[in-house]
Amino acid sequence: MHFSLSNEMMREIIMDHYQNPRNKREESDPSYQTVYMDSTSCIDKIYIQIKVEDGIFKDVCWHGNGCAISTASTSIMSELLKGKTIDEGNKIIDNYFNMIHEKPYDPEVLDEAVVFMNTSRQPSRIKCATISFRGVRRILGGNEDE
Repeated sequence: MHFSLSNEMMREIIMDHYQNPRNKREESDPSYQTVYMDSTSCIDKIYIQIKVEDGIFKDVCWHGNGCAISTASTSIMSELLKGKTIDEGNKIIDNYFNMIHEKPYDPEVLDEAVVFMNTSRQPSRIKCATISFRGVRRILGGNEDE
């Protein structure tokens, strides 16, 4: 997946993840770390849940409600991180924030998340597009404002 994506293709991917969100479920297993993320500027109220074993994201799931952008970005994020090491996950998150803030980034590590490459053109949507990535950062103890 790369820059050859048309705006229409990007919209289709976003709508697919919004209408058919991946990994959307509530996990009651106490070994999952959970963070609640909400937005004052949108309807987003999302719980991010991750299970890390041996430095690997064994599972990433989420539940709650959000707009199309936050739902799609959370769905894509959950697929991107699952099975990755913490270091790989942090690299994905760093590249995602760089892309959102129009800094140099590696599109190869972002896979479908590149559909949010134009988010900076709509500053009001940045919080929606980054809510779940900030949530994972919060769980991992990193700076969630990058």
